[in-house]
Amino acid sequence: MYLLYFALWVIFNGNITLEICLFGIVIAGLIFAFTCKFMDYSIEKEKQLLRRSWKLFCYFIVLIREIVKANFAVVRIILSQKEEIQPALVSFHSDLKTSVGKAFLANAITLTPGTITVTLEDSEYVVHCLDEELAVGMAESVFVERLTELEKK
Repeated sequence: MYLLYFALWVIFNGNITLEICLFGIVIAGLIFAFTCKFMDYSIEKEKQLLRRSWKLFCYFIVLIREIVKANFAVVRIILSQKEEIQPALVSFHSDLKTSVGKAFLANAITLTPGTITVTLEDSEYVVHCLDEELAVGMAESVFVERLTELEKK
């Protein structure tokens, strides 16, 4: 976080000089100290984030892949004239522990075309699916697996 504050200082100043860098080091340090004291932030949390960054990157790659796959599934459903669309309201329980993980899962479901997270209460999700085939295996989806890995310390 300290390096981010310093980089923002340099970017906002528009050029790099010794004076700007020295002031940036001091100001970034003060802002970082303020963040640690009043916003419940610590260097340990930053280390955890760095350790999880590869898993988080992989999660976003999986999310993009699933969005593309769902786009093709929705296009196929829309363009097929013989299939009748069967909307479904699916309810399932997730074993995710953190509220951030639960929110990530709800957002991933909503970002995926053909599905919308209607409600999330505790660990119970209600999802509206454009077609019944899109609802298959939602509780054991790749999103749940990746987010469960991210929650492990």
